[in-house]
Amino acid sequence: MKKIKEEHLNQLADYTRHLYRHPELRHLFLEFTLQCNENCFHCGSRATREKREELTADDFKRILAEVREDFDISRMQLCITGGEPMLRRDFFEIMSYAHELGFRWGMTSNATLIDHDVAHRLAECGMSTISVSIDGLKDTHDRLRGMKGGYERAMKGIQCLIDEGSFQAVQVTTVINHQNIDELDELFAIMDKIDIDSWRVIHLEPIGRALDRPELMCTKEDYIRLFDFIRDKRKQGYPLEFGCSHYLGLDYEAEVRDWYWLCNAGVYTASIMSNGDIGACLDIERRAETIQGNIKTDRFRDVWENRFELFRHDLSDSSETCRGCVHKRFCRGDAHHSWDYDRNEPMVCMRGILFE
Repeated sequence: MKKIKEEHLNQLADYTRHLYRHPELRHLFLEFTLQCNENCFHCGSRATREKREELTADDFKRILAEVREDFDISRMQLCITGGEPMLRRDFFEIMSYAHELGFRWGMTSNATLIDHDVAHRLAECGMSTISVSIDGLKDTHDRLRGMKGGYERAMKGIQCLIDEGSFQAVQVTTVINHQNIDELDELFAIMDKIDIDSWRVIHLEPIGRALDRPELMCTKEDYIRLFDFIRDKRKQGYPLEFGCSHYLGLDYEAEVRDWYWLCNAGVYTASIMSNGDIGACLDIERRAETIQGNIKTDRFRDVWENRFELFRHDLSDSSETCRGCVHKRFCRGDAHHSWDYDRNEPMVCMRGILFE
């Protein structure tokens, strides 16, 4: 099996070089707002309850019309996120327009604002998928996300989405840290009883507000426990998966998710931020070199086709830490969102944790 995986990974490594030269936009993230009604300790965007500079509904409509004109949107998914995107009063106006233009779209939400009426309106304006955050059992979830009653409101929102019965996928995403990993089995029992389509389990990343809580980062033992848990449940046929982050080595690659590691930033994925800035993955640190333009002054197609050089080469090529690593052909320096751009090295590396 390891030989088969190595063959697949070598093919993917060759294909990645092709993608660097010929990227294909498959996921366009629209960050509707950095306002949120929760205050999650791990928020990569450091979203708050305060409203900041945002694009208008007309801005988003113009962007959508231009993207439809410039790209084959039949091969693209819009991914709506925030903050909490449903805090925008013009949410349904924008997404109804996107639906009229023919876009496929999904959303990431905390679901606390979703009732049966909202779920029906989401179906009417074309939402196909949604991922809802549940980050622990009731008390843990409410504590980590800074909202008393947030767990119950989110679970009710999930059930309303399920009851609507119109969506391609209702997913739950859980961020595991050093404390809530002890709740994995109880969380699984809860998820197994509700009719969600998949459970996406990821680990705490050193981004955003999580940087202020280093004691909650996963240990080596936590990582092994998490990946063994996901692999075992998948072998039993449950729709459980790890997120897209990080090269995991031959023992876990293609075991805890459907395929092999590839950082999509800038080759399959781009984002338009709430202030109009253009970047790759929204979890990437926002700094001068990672921002590629702004939609107020640049046409998105021009930025996608003529910039993004930062994301279209192996990070390992320019890193003293990675350059001599025997795994660099498959890892490529790992993920852009967990890259230390000051020290030019990965902040997360599974070598020495999951493999040698």
